[in-house]
Amino acid sequence: MVVENPHVRIYLDDDTKPIIDQELPTDVTLDTRNLEDGPHRLLIRAQDQNGCEGIEEIPFQVHNGPGIIVSGLRPNSTRRGEVHFTIDAFSADDPFDPRRAEARSSIPVWVWVMSLFVVAWAVWYAARMWDVPAEYAQTPTYRSEPAAPAK
Repeated sequence: MVVENPHVRIYLDDDTKPIIDQELPTDVTLDTRNLEDGPHRLLIRAQDQNGCEGIEEIPFQVHNGPGIIVSGLRPNSTRRGEVHFTIDAFSADDPFDPRRAEARSSIPVWVWVMSLFVVAWAVWYAARMWDVPAEYAQTPTYRSEPAAPAK
């Protein structure tokens, strides 16, 4: 069987009716605002001029709702007793509020370690440069009095 023009059908999730049924090549626009947030998948079936069919499956996530930040409770953590945590949600359409713009979480340990390393290195460097070696003491860089003008 010979197909006159290459053809594509695109199915969304498990729907048996294609959302796109057009000749190739084609541009596709998928409006995710009509989809529920969460995992989805496109199933693309394309036929070439000889009638051979290729299939491509593309899983994707839809996230049209506000971003949700949970501070104080991590996924898959084990907790006991009362658990206190903070939840905040915002989207790009919300007016800017600096109090909500930053996640309310502690500074990571690696930031503290790197900061201490930089401070320790700066102290070591300053102490090392404080006492000028004797061979450099009379150079223009380290001399404490200005050099006498040449006569």
